[in-house]
Amino acid sequence: MIDLKSLRTHQLKHKEIRNICKLKNLHWKSSMLSQLDYFRSNIKTKDIHNLLFLNNKIIGYTALRKRKFIINKKKKNYLLFDTLILEKNHRGKKLSRLMMLFNNYIIQKNDNISFLLCNKNLIKFYKNFGWKIFSRKNDKFKTHSKTKTIMVFNNKKKEKYLNFE
Repeated sequence: MIDLKSLRTHQLKHKEIRNICKLKNLHWKSSMLSQLDYFRSNIKTKDIHNLLFLNNKIIGYTALRKRKFIINKKKKNYLLFDTLILEKNHRGKKLSRLMMLFNNYIIQKNDNISFLLCNKNLIKFYKNFGWKIFSRKNDKFKTHSKTKTIMVFNNKKKEKYLNFE
């Protein structure tokens, strides 16, 4: 049975965090300790974790990291779309489509703008789900690679001049 859940970090059980790290480790080969350290260091309590379960086993995962940007001297929330991963043996079954529709629903439900950084080969995939390329002309993403493409979703106000923290 397929099940989708959206949980905040503080709602995750220790076992779920370990299973998320195991899943991520299938793609990014590092030690489990390194994955757990990354999780503890970079994931905040109010971040959102979208989980895809098959027979109670996590086979898909997305992190939506709650962050802030400044526009007209006011702080506003945004969600940094981070880590869309699906177990290899479950790819090609339209489950990534299901995950993306769920991710977009959660972003809209939280009434946030969302950004992601991706390689050029993934632009078409994200465009299929309503994501748009964000112009680098006014790019204020201070800590991210200039080689990745920034994409935006749920930008209702068409905010162009953003200052990110």
